[in-house]
Amino acid sequence: MAVNELRALLERHGHIVQEIDGANDHGEDLHVTFVQDGQRTEDSVAMQVKGGVSTRTRRGHRVPVGDHGDNWRDGSLPVLCVVHDPDRGGLFWANATRQLRRARALRRAAKSIVVSRESVLDDVSLHAFVQGMRHYLAREREGVGRWGDMADVEFAPDDIVKPFENEVFEPMVFWQRRGQPYAVLLHHDLDWEPRIVQESMLRFRPIPSVGDVILDIAEAHWLMGCFKSTEWWRRPIERHDPV
Repeated sequence: MAVNELRALLERHGHIVQEIDGANDHGEDLHVTFVQDGQRTEDSVAMQVKGGVSTRTRRGHRVPVGDHGDNWRDGSLPVLCVVHDPDRGGLFWANATRQLRRARALRRAAKSIVVSRESVLDDVSLHAFVQGMRHYLAREREGVGRWGDMADVEFAPDDIVKPFENEVFEPMVFWQRRGQPYAVLLHHDLDWEPRIVQESMLRFRPIPSVGDVILDIAEAHWLMGCFKSTEWWRRPIERHDPV
């Protein structure tokens, strides 16, 4: 019933739904490809679907991860958990891939995926859901989606996001929002906690650093390049009064 309800919703809005054989063994029930203006897009996700009664909590639902954690976190497609609970209003969803990546950043083992009662999936909310997931998938293709998940931040479509790995393969990300006088540094060694940084905070001597964050020399030069190449995006946004 849960799979049929979700399939009907998605197909009613023109999206392509493929049921996966043996889904109970592999932790995925559906592959969904989103459609825009009648045309198939490059954006697809996998979905694990559950009936609601067995997963209910006071604030929503929890979907057990079981032995699917590695695949849901690191697979080629993001995995969403969808719960069907008609007594509570229908379908509810959560991004399992994002939650598992965040748990890894916090050095925690997530045993279940939290599905909020606020995350409703219906005819009214579906368009916003699809647009949000397509933006999420675009950041995945850019190679920065994982870091946004681990830091638990949302990159806007017009944000400048520049990833970097040092010589010991520790990742970090420079993140610049339009019109903000500062940037944000996301760093593996900082447990992905966002740090506000400005070019004036960057030092090369005696020890490379930005604020109280110690860098190696390659990181410092990379960060300087990020500041120089995004200066125009930090300029105040001109606002024109309506005529």
